[in-house]
Amino acid sequence: MDFFIEGVDVIQKLIILVGAGLGAWGIINLMEGYGNDNRATRSRLKRPGAESRAE
Repeated sequence: MDFFIEGVDVIQKLIILVGAGLGAWGIINLMEGYGNDNRATRSRLKRPGAESRAE
């Protein structure tokens, strides 16, 4: 029985480590995604001192 109990403990630790790794990977992907949004927002902003066109 001790063999099975030890095996279950090892599997639980492996699952926790895999979950932590996936969580860290997800956070890094979210941070990378937010960094790419700046280019689109900058192109829509008016520059100070720029003349406005008549529509």
